[in-house]
Amino acid sequence: MAAPMLNQLNTLVANMFAAGLLDDQFQELQMLQEGSAPDFIVKVVTLFCEDGERIIGEIAKLLDKPCVDYDKVSGFVLELKGSSACIGAQRVKNSCIQFHQCCQEKSRDGCLNSLDSVRNDFYDVCSMFMPHASGAAEPAGPGLNP
Repeated sequence: MAAPMLNQLNTLVANMFAAGLLDDQFQELQMLQEGSAPDFIVKVVTLFCEDGERIIGEIAKLLDKPCVDYDKVSGFVLELKGSSACIGAQRVKNSCIQFHQCCQEKSRDGCLNSLDSVRNDFYDVCSMFMPHASGAAEPAGPGLNP
């Protein structure tokens, strides 16, 4: 990857850390990239964004039903929380924790508000990554460093 592109990505990641969007787990992924394929991070981020979008869609469908199955909603929330934790998407993970609490309380309004929060945090992370990920299919050298 060209040096200017790598510098731009490193700045983006540093800004995402500063904004609380990412946590130390993302650095762990970066260390894994050093020993694997150069586009490892790009693949992981792309998979996270694709899966997260699917999960959020499923949750929205479930909450739109007249009789909400909070156990199913909770299962999807926990799935998204797990993926967020694995990639280091700290704000999404924290929003999922709040969402899970609303599921346990069987609060439709709380779940709808939490869905909005999770959706906003999720799309904040993905919208920052995806324009760079699509152009980062070339070898990324040592990885993205905050």
